[in-house]
Amino acid sequence: MESKVSRRLKEPLAQEICELIYAPRIGRDFLKVFPHMTSVNKAHLLMLYKTGLIAPDSATKLARGLLQIESEGPSSVELDPAKEDPYFNYEARLMAITGRDIGGRVHMARSRNDISVTTDRIRARDVVLDILEAVGRVRKNMLERATGFADTIMPGYTHLQPAQPMTLGFYMSGVAEHLGRDMDRLLNVLVRIDICPLGAGAFAGTRFPIDRSITTRHLGFTTVQANTLDSVASRDFAWEAMSAMALLAITWGRVAQDLHVWSTPEFGLVFFPDRVASTSSIMPQKKNPAVLEYLKGKSAHVLGLLNTALVTVKGTHYTHAGDSSRESMRNFWECADEVLRSLSLFGLVMGSVEPRKQHMLEHVNRDFSVATDLADGLVAEADMPFRDAHHIVGELVRLAMDAAKTANELTSEMLDQAAIEVTGTPLGWSEDKLRKYLNPVDSVIARKSGGPAPDSTREAAQRQLQHIDQALAVVASNRSRLEAASREMNNEIKALASL
Repeated sequence: MESKVSRRLKEPLAQEICELIYAPRIGRDFLKVFPHMTSVNKAHLLMLYKTGLIAPDSATKLARGLLQIESEGPSSVELDPAKEDPYFNYEARLMAITGRDIGGRVHMARSRNDISVTTDRIRARDVVLDILEAVGRVRKNMLERATGFADTIMPGYTHLQPAQPMTLGFYMSGVAEHLGRDMDRLLNVLVRIDICPLGAGAFAGTRFPIDRSITTRHLGFTTVQANTLDSVASRDFAWEAMSAMALLAITWGRVAQDLHVWSTPEFGLVFFPDRVASTSSIMPQKKNPAVLEYLKGKSAHVLGLLNTALVTVKGTHYTHAGDSSRESMRNFWECADEVLRSLSLFGLVMGSVEPRKQHMLEHVNRDFSVATDLADGLVAEADMPFRDAHHIVGELVRLAMDAAKTANELTSEMLDQAAIEVTGTPLGWSEDKLRKYLNPVDSVIARKSGGPAPDSTREAAQRQLQHIDQALAVVASNRSRLEAASREMNNEIKALASL
């Protein structure tokens, strides 16, 4: 018994290779690549027909065969791992329908290598469009909530220490701003995905006078990938997309970390409804943040997939190879699946989180996060250098903490004591003037230049919503273009089949 795919090989494929490499790969990939392989076959057949590289009668029979396979679906293709991959199994079914002489002609002027990278690009293009839409949904919902929480005062943190007052709306708006850059990165990589490698052959092109612009148009690509070696040697479009996904995953992971801490009883700033929580098998009182932990874990998972893909490619030759072109892409598809699932859960989390408004305000009133405002007030109303103001307020906070007093218990006498310690001179401020700079609400309202002032947050949300609409308009335009190209190709294939 010889190889099922080549007369060059005089022995059948080892059973271990069938069971451990090709069977799992075909089982994992065939259903997903089937529609794209059909599209690639249609586009290539139309090109062969239009350039006169295949006889009209043969082209008609092939068109009918492709339409039959498409209508029957992937289940009509008997999958045999001894045929190595999805393409040979698909081709075998086509030859069974049309006959060996006709079915074997469609592979003229191409290779599995350029077929594989073309289907990769088609799938990656669809995936990035899906992710862009998913990010847009999460971001839009977040901005709607940011507008509603623009007045919800809470402590802001640096180094996980109380820093300055902010609002929950300001926080959500900041995260949404970051997600906007994630969308921009995905839009940028979409341009580099949308290049057609079909016609590259194994790597050196073909001596047949093909017209690559025809297949490019029918598959909805915007341009031809010029160098045929580069066409099959590279999957950097996938690694770049994975890099954008990894940065996106870091974003949701950091937010999940914040919400995890803020929802603890020790902080008590936010809470989640029971539908997004889990419990303990032994401790009846537990309400665990399972979704937040999942999101943090998936952030690491996505980073690991990117790293594995890059390491897989690092030592490979610059040409087509199984490790650089197949194994590295396996990480991409898993990464995309995880990102889409995680974005759905991230949207659930951001749409479900609720503030404990009274606890938030109590924290801000107690935790000295208005200290910077008081230092600014000393600069503005006492005409002193900021460094002196910083020392005086630092001394004041130390005095209060030593006396077990909170920020809302500070007095003008304590401020004078701190000033004397630093400069030797009391300030003589009234209690009203002191309270003016200890009010967290006033602190937030005063910070208008990109800060947490409610009006600024609402204006930022409106600006960002426009950005989302612009980004999603690009997505919609791409989808419309791809659908139009597919309709045109299918109409031409049906017309060819009817000759």
